[in-house]
Amino acid sequence: MKVSLVGYMGSGKTSVGKQLAELMGLGFIDLDEYIEVREGKSIQEIFSENGEIYFRKLENELLKEVLSEKSFVLSTGGGTPSFYNNMDLINRNSLSFYLHASPTALAERLKQGQIDRPLIAHVAPEDLVEFIAKHLFERNAFYQMAHESIATSNRSVEEVVSVIHEKIKTHQNMS
Repeated sequence: MKVSLVGYMGSGKTSVGKQLAELMGLGFIDLDEYIEVREGKSIQEIFSENGEIYFRKLENELLKEVLSEKSFVLSTGGGTPSFYNNMDLINRNSLSFYLHASPTALAERLKQGQIDRPLIAHVAPEDLVEFIAKHLFERNAFYQMAHESIATSNRSVEEVVSVIHEKIKTHQNMS
């Protein structure tokens, strides 16, 4: 079984992915961590030293590598679906879930680790909700391509895992 989680940063992809993988007895892969290990640098360092274009090319190459694995739960980067043919690759090679939350909920979740996230590190706290809303608008068409969409704003990690697990069972019964 191959499961991919897409969505904006702070939507719960990593937390949900780890628990879902454990529940299903699958390996968990965080694409950003996978990239960091392969490059020997943090995402922040890759962005600042090599730029976003280099990062996105690398991300696409390593996404293909991960998707060729036999089974996994994959947590993608927030921007992954928006570049190259990444969302098409994800959908052709796995069952994809878009974890979505409101801009306000995302901003609340992201305030703690804002400095560690290159994309929002420079955004003033009072501008964060608007910044996220703009990004969601730009990326929404890609996120909406996922096989399933799950609201996470008012759900615990455990609830989201349970909803996804039920949807996976439904998909397995259909195939």
